Amino acid sequence: MDTTPYFTNDTVVFGILMLCLGAVFYTSSLQSKFWKTFYKFVPAILLCYLLPALFNSLGVIAPNWNELGENGEVIEKSSNVYYIASRYLLPASLVLMTLSIDLKGIFNLGPKALIMFFTGTLGIIFGGPIAILLISFVSPETLGGVGFDAVWRGLSTLAGSWIGGGANQAAMLEIYQYNPDKYGGMVLVDIVVANIWMAILLIGIGKSEKIDAWLQADNSAITSLKKKVADYADSITRNPSLTDYMVMLSIAFVTVGLAHWGAEEISGLLSNNFEIFNDKSSALSSFTSKFFWMITIATAIGIALSYTKMKQYEGAGASKLGSIFIYILVATIGMKMDLGMIFENPGLIAIGLVWMAIHVVLLIGVAKLIKAPYFFLAVGSKANIGGAASAPVVAAAFHPSLATVGVLLAVLGYVVGTYGAILCTILMQIASGS
Repeated sequence: MDTTPYFTNDTVVFGILMLCLGAVFYTSSLQSKFWKTFYKFVPAILLCYLLPALFNSLGVIAPNWNELGENGEVIEKSSNVYYIASRYLLPASLVLMTLSIDLKGIFNLGPKALIMFFTGTLGIIFGGPIAILLISFVSPETLGGVGFDAVWRGLSTLAGSWIGGGANQAAMLEIYQYNPDKYGGMVLVDIVVANIWMAILLIGIGKSEKIDAWLQADNSAITSLKKKVADYADSITRNPSLTDYMVMLSIAFVTVGLAHWGAEEISGLLSNNFEIFNDKSSALSSFTSKFFWMITIATAIGIALSYTKMKQYEGAGASKLGSIFIYILVATIGMKMDLGMIFENPGLIAIGLVWMAIHVVLLIGVAKLIKAPYFFLAVGSKANIGGAASAPVVAAAFHPSLATVGVLLAVLGYVVGTYGAILCTILMQIASGS
């Protein structure tokens, strides 16, 4: 089936995404009553995410598509816009937003960030088998399949993705050998459900003060950190020159180069010298992920530079430049969401939605119990569901200085992802009666 979008040229696609971002930021800056009221209820970052999703749903652009060749064969094609944003702009943004980091202030945020992260992990581990049990009463045929076609095997890949990331997902596919021909259905659930939850989290960011009041949360440590960073930025603020921009871009993209080089070297070192890292069924295989090392190295370089004179480039707008890259990434993530996909496999989507609902309810319950701010709830969730590509985005939406919290938790997700997913799969197998 030919699913070619109207625009396939990545240059044109990028132009459409930038049009979306420009329109959102321009209208959100207007002082008219209509736009002020509109953005009071619809956060700007949500529109930066949903507008590209709408263009994808209408067939204007697409992350992936099928074309028919001259002999009628199906040719799979894809856009490179998300790849470029996640592999180049994301590490660049991380180092720019980490230049002014107050690492001591990050640690002073206390244990609630970790508590909410592991709560999110437990929500995925136990949410899977509970979702299977609940859906089995309504639609038992959805949970059918024998041998390598068993649905619980496919859902194991979802658990790997939702606790860790792509590397953990691949490990679970290798461990449980789910039928590759049906694997696309699980990827569909992953994309649809995770993106719906992403949209809800972004809406919540615009109402975070009200949510914190309902949670009776003590967000004084977060407020203090944001104020300290803002005060420092104000004290060194200057009108940036062309030299400033060139130096900041140099810092950013030299770091990107080093991060990619380091990621290739470390991944190759582990793969070539230790067989355990080449075993896809091993939890250690996720450490050969170049993306994992790229994010880790870029963040580490940013933290190291925050102890040098480079920190003063925050006064020239380093974090603002980093935020531009983050918003471009948000648009490319939104581009991956096709709103029409929600109706393609309602049974599996239902499992994913129930599963996600359990994850969310547990997070809200624990946040209410320990009076954790919405920031910890949102970032703790996305560090599991979305990993290093999404957690910094959500964290930076609260304040650029908080992006590192999202990265650190996402890295932790990579570490525990495969172990947690294996436990979840064992429970899902039992729940399925297999």
